[in-house]
Amino acid sequence: MNKYILGLVLAASLSACKSRLPEIKPTLVSQKTPHDTDDPAIWVNKQNPEQSIVFGTDKNEPNGGVYAFDLDGNIIHEKSLTGVYYPNNVDIEYGFALNDSTTVDIMMFTEREKHQMRLYSVPDMKPLDNGGFPVFADETDIELKRPMGISIYKNAETQKTYAIVSRKTGPTEGYLYQYELQAGANGITAAFVRKFGVFSGQKEIEAIVVDDALGYVYYSDEGVGIRKFHADPAKGNAQISLFGGEHFKADIEGITIATYPNGEGFLIVSNQQDHSFNIFNRDDNSFIKAINLGTKETDGCDVTTEALGAKYPNGLFVAMNDEKNFFFHSLDSLKLK
Repeated sequence: MNKYILGLVLAASLSACKSRLPEIKPTLVSQKTPHDTDDPAIWVNKQNPEQSIVFGTDKNEPNGGVYAFDLDGNIIHEKSLTGVYYPNNVDIEYGFALNDSTTVDIMMFTEREKHQMRLYSVPDMKPLDNGGFPVFADETDIELKRPMGISIYKNAETQKTYAIVSRKTGPTEGYLYQYELQAGANGITAAFVRKFGVFSGQKEIEAIVVDDALGYVYYSDEGVGIRKFHADPAKGNAQISLFGGEHFKADIEGITIATYPNGEGFLIVSNQQDHSFNIFNRDDNSFIKAINLGTKETDGCDVTTEALGAKYPNGLFVAMNDEKNFFFHSLDSLKLK
C-alpha cells in the first residue's frame, strides 16, 4: 500500500471513530514544538493562578525538550529546557522539603536515552539532581533500562515524596520501580524503594498517575486495561484491581485524575486509536462515558480542577495532540459534573 492510499485509509478511520461522538472543541491549541510531543503536566501558580504553566515533553535525541507554555498556549522560552536526550513523560509535585524551613515545587521527567530521570524546581527551572538520577540500575540488558512514564507520589501522612517510573520494555512482574526523593546536606538523592507492577506482556506500560490523597497508583497496561496498586510501599505490592479494558479500541494511554473534595473525582484515560477519552469514577472506577476532544493519537494528558482565570474558571484539561502541539480545554467543557 503506497503512502497516499495509506493516508486516505488512516484519515477515513479517524473520521469514522470521531463521527460516533460529538467533538468538544478546545479552548485553544498550543504553539507547536520542533519534534514529537508526548506528555503534559500542569503547574498551578498558587499566588497568581493566571500565571500557571503547562509543561510538555518533545521527544528527540539529542535535541529533545520540555517546553513551558503559558495559558494562551504560547511557548515561554526562558522556562523551557532543551538539549534533552529523548524526554518522555513529565510530572509535577508541590511543597517538596529541601530542609526544615524551605520547600519548593518540583518537576520530574524521564530522559530515556540517558537511562535516567531529571528533577527541577519550578518555576525557576533550577536542576536539583546533579545531572540526573539513574533508573533500573540493576538491569544488565540495556533495553530494560530505558524509562518512559513517571509520576510523583507525596504521601499525605508522612509527607515522603517518591518517583514511580515505568520503561519501554520490561518483565511481567516488577515492571515499575519506585524511588524516594531524599534531601540532605549534600543535595537530593533518589533511593530505590521497590519494584512492583504486573505487566500483561502486550504493548508496554507508559502512562502512570498517582492519587496522592487516596494513596493509589494507576497505570495503563496498554493491551489489557488499567491497573491499580497501593502507592505506599508499606501497604504491599498486591494488585488491587484491573479494569476498563473492554472500553478501549487499542492502546490504553495517557491517564490523569480530576480530583474533588471527599474523594470525589474522575479518571480520564486516552483511548489512543479511537482518538477519544474514557471517563471513570474515581471512587469505584466504574465507567461513566467516552468523549471526543478533537485530538489525534493522544499519548499523555493532565488536569487540574483549580480555577485558572477567565478561560478556565473551574479547571483545565490538557492533552497531547499528534501534530506537535497540545489541546487546552476548559474543564467545564468536558461536563464531568
